[in-house]
Amino acid sequence: MSDCGCDKAKKDIEEYLHNELQADDAADIREHVENCPDCQHEVHVGIALTEVVQRACKETAPEHLREQVLARLRSLQATH
Repeated sequence: MSDCGCDKAKKDIEEYLHNELQADDAADIREHVENCPDCQHEVHVGIALTEVVQRACKETAPEHLREQVLARLRSLQATH
């Protein structure tokens, strides 16, 4: 393994957090993050954001908003 550096780690952090990297690339980023406080912070922020979005996506939209979105989609489909 080799240290991939902050630039590469930060560029690929989203893919890393979602397990979307090849094993070698993920291992390089994992190794870098373990030894870099700045990148560790980036990972923690990414994890927190992912958790907030996941919680928000579990909530149900208010009925009036759902109706507005569906009406707009129908309107767009009718014009295309």
